[in-house]
Amino acid sequence: MKNGIPEIQSFIDYLKFEKRYSAYTIRAYHDDLRQFFSFLETRFGTIKIKEISQSLVRSWLASLKDDDITARTINRKISTLKSFFKYQLKNGIIETTPMFNIAAPKISKRLPVFIKEKELSDLAKVLKNNTEDWDSLNTKMLITIFYATGMRLSELINMKEKQVDFSRKQIKILGKGNKERIIPAGEELLEAIRSYFNEKRKVFARQGSVGEKTDDVFLVNAKGKKLYSKYAYNLVRGILTEEVKTLDKKSPHVLRHTFATHLMNNGANLDAVKELLGHASLASTQVYTHNSIEKLKNVHKKAHPKA
Repeated sequence: MKNGIPEIQSFIDYLKFEKRYSAYTIRAYHDDLRQFFSFLETRFGTIKIKEISQSLVRSWLASLKDDDITARTINRKISTLKSFFKYQLKNGIIETTPMFNIAAPKISKRLPVFIKEKELSDLAKVLKNNTEDWDSLNTKMLITIFYATGMRLSELINMKEKQVDFSRKQIKILGKGNKERIIPAGEELLEAIRSYFNEKRKVFARQGSVGEKTDDVFLVNAKGKKLYSKYAYNLVRGILTEEVKTLDKKSPHVLRHTFATHLMNNGANLDAVKELLGHASLASTQVYTHNSIEKLKNVHKKAHPKA
């Protein structure tokens, strides 16, 4: 795409400043739109927003399918276009949206990957004695916090020390769209956080890193600076690969799934789990009920005389 499209920038600014979406989400929207308009320009030449028809949209979607792009990814791109054209319609740039009657491909439901309670207990034992260096200490804290709170990687990376309220035994999390939610914190988690904060002050005061505002950032790397996502992701992936052999996926999000699944399996209310995860609707949370149902089926099969 040779020239920038003003309508795209206007839409991105809307997502950033009005919808207050995360940088990751905004980048995904932007990449989808650039890909769509590049396709149109390559195949059909320069086309104005008003000239984009349903058939042109279908042509792009067909090309994605031909390239073996997954149904899940195609659905996300359709959602991007729907939001984009809805915004243009609202602002009078177009009179009708080309997304009318554009059907999303069906997605086969995937159950959330999670760690079994016994495996998690074994992992905790390994981590308890695995604090020889700062990376190991961070690995322990990442696993502990992700499982105890169910927060997202982006939420943890941007956390400040002041978000932990030791007296009320809770943690304030700033989620998607800058929405706040409160997560209860058990004494075991709070003690681990206290220990981490104390160690952080000792180590980086000794190194003269106080000027980096080390005490403001929740988690820091070996240089006393705020963690970046890839570093945290790789620490979690590394320990899960090494210690939990049954997992197909090994990422921080697996621990979020584990948090939710264990809550549901132990009788937590669906609405409560929704609030703890920071989901906008119950539809996102209901995927965890399947695992609970499977557990009930196993219990029924073992315990009921006629099962």
